[in-house]
Amino acid sequence: MSKQFVVRQFPVTRMRRMRYDSFSRRLMREHSLSTNDLVYPIFVTEGSQQREPIPSMPDIERLSIDQLVIECKTLVELGIPAIALFPAPDAAVKSADAKAAYDPDGLMQRAINTVKNAFPELGIITDVALDPYTTHGQDGIIDESGYVLNDITVDVLVKQALAQARAGADMVAPSDMMDGRIGIIRQALEAEGFINTRIMAYSAKYASAYYGPFRDAVGSNTTLGKGNKFTYQMDPANSDEALQEVALDLQEGADVVMVKPGMPYLDIVHRVKKELQVPVFVYQVSGEYAMHKAAVANGWLDNNGVMLESLIAMKRAGADAIFTYFAKEAAELIHSA
Repeated sequence: MSKQFVVRQFPVTRMRRMRYDSFSRRLMREHSLSTNDLVYPIFVTEGSQQREPIPSMPDIERLSIDQLVIECKTLVELGIPAIALFPAPDAAVKSADAKAAYDPDGLMQRAINTVKNAFPELGIITDVALDPYTTHGQDGIIDESGYVLNDITVDVLVKQALAQARAGADMVAPSDMMDGRIGIIRQALEAEGFINTRIMAYSAKYASAYYGPFRDAVGSNTTLGKGNKFTYQMDPANSDEALQEVALDLQEGADVVMVKPGMPYLDIVHRVKKELQVPVFVYQVSGEYAMHKAAVANGWLDNNGVMLESLIAMKRAGADAIFTYFAKEAAELIHSA
């Protein structure tokens, strides 16, 4: 049965009446944003004392591990509950088989271990994907034609997820979109005793045009070249397919599901939350962030206004948490309010 709304008529009911004062607007506000909703994505690179600006992402930098620790101290003080780590490894370690992805002494594993030892209370979410480590920029192992091979790729992803769990990751996040990888990773984690290592599945990850700045940041733009990821990331035209992807990942053992990108796919966030009622995260991706920042730099939009409006829109759609490059700015603004 559909909901029946109470019949209300003007002027007995004036909808503007409750908007008259700040206090009544606040009392009837349906959704709110807090630091508990935010996850801060961070790019980590080799070296020391390194803070490398990313031109397509204003105010975002690639950080060496020592600088990452300094950044995490600020995030903990702001009350941000978790970070999402993404590697920007040296070109020298990239290979066709992406073996650097699961090197126990590799960049990500050292970063995870260092941060977890420094800030045990800070959640560490790690990217399980091969594109930063492959010479071709694809998220998996390819055949002679360039097609990404599913099952062989999953074998490598399992090794990568285990390496991250051993280093101290709290939540591994396969973002590759290979079929069946959640179940096999879950089995491997259970077999090694990592029963509380959570899996956040990038279940509805679309083949979006909004990823360009991110690929600049991790160095896969150059290696990918004019290639694309259409054979494994989702078609932007599809909605029902996203529900199937989410259902499969949940059945295989995902604890949380991700919809990516954010604003162009709020309908997907809403459908997943409403129809499946599971924890749903959303990623306000690099292109969304860069687009806002470019408009702000040109004086066309107000930074704080569009930042908060875009984040609350994701909460309103049903997101439980938001991966956003605005996380630190938003947290500072929330604390100053």
